[in-house]
Amino acid sequence: MKNLRKVLIIMFLLLFVIIVSACNNSSSEESGTKVDNPSQKKDHNAADSSETASYPDDTTNPDNHVTDENVDTSNNVPEKSKDTSHNDATLSQKEMYLKKFSDTKREMDELRRNPEDESTYAMKKVEGDRYDSWDGLLNEIYGVLKEQLPQDEMDQLRKEQRNWIQNRDDAAKEASLKYEGGTMEQLEYVAVLANLTEERCYELVVEYMH
Repeated sequence: MKNLRKVLIIMFLLLFVIIVSACNNSSSEESGTKVDNPSQKKDHNAADSSETASYPDDTTNPDNHVTDENVDTSNNVPEKSKDTSHNDATLSQKEMYLKKFSDTKREMDELRRNPEDESTYAMKKVEGDRYDSWDGLLNEIYGVLKEQLPQDEMDQLRKEQRNWIQNRDDAAKEASLKYEGGTMEQLEYVAVLANLTEERCYELVVEYMH
């Protein structure tokens, strides 16, 4: 009877140990599963955070970067740019010279506002520089028109230009006579030459040049 009791106690203890061991294993497996998932989630969030830090906006992310290879920009170009892109080199010679005139006029006006000094000599130098600039442009334009105009139109322009030169010189001389014998006579003469030559440059380009 005593032996049977001992056997039962031993079996009960073994059964208890087995049950406790099984419970611990089950608890350990569940705990391991719960630990793994947060860790994986944390690593995933860290990767997302790292990616966001590297590319704070779409323009710096290489995957989102806009390049000429993957974007058709033809529809974004203004119609005027499309139509005139092939004419950039020539810009139509008329437009090119009108722009050059504008730049020259601005430069010459600046010289007139700020001469080296207030002496008549300094002012004559400014007007002489103005005349040289516009006369150089006039000769340049005349050369271009020789290439552009038909022979009959060029012959007519040549006659017209000779008459214009004579009229210009006469007008400058007449204007200067009001200062005849004074220090302003030569200044007025050169200033009128410059003014009339500037006007003629515009006339030739607007009326004749393509």
